[in-house]
Amino acid sequence: MKHHGVTWCALAAAFSLSCGGDDGSVIEPSLAGQVQFSVDTVRVGEQTSATVRLLFQGAQAIGPVRLISLPMVTATGGAVPGLEVTVSPEQIPALSPGASIPLTFQMATSSSVSPGDYFGAIEAVLGIQVLGSLPVRATVSAPANDVAVGELSITGPDSARQGDVIELAAAARSDAGDLLNVPVTWSFTPGTAGVMTTEGLFVGYQAGPVTFRAAAGGVTDSAVVVLTARTGGGSFSVAGRGVMVDRYTSDIWVHGSFAYTGTWGVRVTSSSANQGNRLYVWSIADPSQPVLVDSVMIDARTLNDIKVRSDGAIGVITHEASSDAQNGITILGLADPAHPTVLSRFTNGLESGVHNTWIEGDYVYVALDGIGNGLRILDISDPGSPKVVAQFYGGSSFLHDVYVRDGFAFLSHWDAGLIILDVGNGGFGGSPANPVEVSRIRTAGGQTHNAWYWPAGRYVFVGEEDFQTPGIMHVVDVSNIESPREVATYSVPGVTPHNFWLDEPNEVLYLAWYESGIRALDVSGRLLGALEREGRELEGFRYTVAGTCAGVSGTCAWAPQLHQGRVYVADMNTGLWVLNASF
Repeated sequence: MKHHGVTWCALAAAFSLSCGGDDGSVIEPSLAGQVQFSVDTVRVGEQTSATVRLLFQGAQAIGPVRLISLPMVTATGGAVPGLEVTVSPEQIPALSPGASIPLTFQMATSSSVSPGDYFGAIEAVLGIQVLGSLPVRATVSAPANDVAVGELSITGPDSARQGDVIELAAAARSDAGDLLNVPVTWSFTPGTAGVMTTEGLFVGYQAGPVTFRAAAGGVTDSAVVVLTARTGGGSFSVAGRGVMVDRYTSDIWVHGSFAYTGTWGVRVTSSSANQGNRLYVWSIADPSQPVLVDSVMIDARTLNDIKVRSDGAIGVITHEASSDAQNGITILGLADPAHPTVLSRFTNGLESGVHNTWIEGDYVYVALDGIGNGLRILDISDPGSPKVVAQFYGGSSFLHDVYVRDGFAFLSHWDAGLIILDVGNGGFGGSPANPVEVSRIRTAGGQTHNAWYWPAGRYVFVGEEDFQTPGIMHVVDVSNIESPREVATYSVPGVTPHNFWLDEPNEVLYLAWYESGIRALDVSGRLLGALEREGRELEGFRYTVAGTCAGVSGTCAWAPQLHQGRVYVADMNTGLWVLNASF
């Protein structure tokens, strides 16, 4: 883990923890720039692959080195959903001095990507350090057309709102007036006005007239659509707060009249060094004055996650870096929600550490630390004696988080991507004791951190916790859950996202964005393109001063939760914040 403005290794040194990459590799600052490539830019097209060589200039062997493809963008920096350049191999186990490794690049594109040139890069990464970068240029060609077209006519709206997806159609006819089934190439001016797919879907980034041009068989037609500015908005304001400066705050879960917050790492104060070994219980009967009413101590240096079952009877907290090296989870009884009791601690098979969980009925879904471990599913029908009933590993990287809804488990499997399992939906033969993979998608950039599934909208909002690019939020269309497609993105300059919460009735997504605080995003209607350019950001709110995550003070938003009309925020530096949200 790394927080913007402060690396995990810097924190680890202060806290006497081990320092390395997420894959266990050792970080060596002097290696920057020692990976080079045999070309200045790799160029790929739809029908061709390209091969270049990776050259290592270092004096001693290193590894494993990952090759990460950054998202492809237009010449003006716009996102290009449906286009990805992949590199093989994706990981090099070891690089020896003087090594020359062949890399093969291939472009994958959907029919929604317009013809043209697009730009990206691949990075050679050891742990969290970039050793070298190679620019990528991808060319999407217009489809061939050998049919004689006599007439072409565009149909569509005369006006639209910024950020709303519109559909344009072009009817091609022969000289005899017969409709033709021929490919149509679309373009528009000004080129910065928005983004368009080959099917004629367009979303506007700016107000004003846009001229569309369709071409087929040497025949063209044009039409003008006037875009109006997207209006709306709202505001956040501070309703109350529960101050916590003894320990860094991790995740939050709110149920009824109580909020539960975890703790992270080791926080050094003027008088002590306090481990992340406590769950804090806050009464929010009066949201303007949260009151700390109890805490539960466990054996851990990080209590990263807390979940409460929907009936409020059971809670689960996670252990990482336990002194007894057993880690695992602790199951809490919440008969008295102000004063949780420990029902059991389960560690068998979970010794590598647990980062996140999800409770669904009598099952706990456990995201287990470490490459090769993946998901464990526990039966807690007897919470005093849990048992493992199933496991799943998606391959190539570690599992970071799990979200379960409608019988599907959505695994945020880092560089393996978003993996969707049937764990009781019934459509694919899965159950909690027999998870069945339905599909997977590797969003551009990898580092899949978290996911929120919205059945009504048929989208999954996926977080990318990348501090180098930095990360963005990806929107994945799961209208066909067997074939998920990335269709949109959302970014905040210079900072990466953390956890999300969706107000589904009002179609507002709340995103914790570390030092940039809480963002409120309009996700109504059909989503396409770069959402931050569409007037969809309703408000960005930094509820306290600017600062550094895992620092002395300042905004560092970890997670939001909407509860009874207010947004509760776990802030790493300062504790619990209660926000009024008017959207």
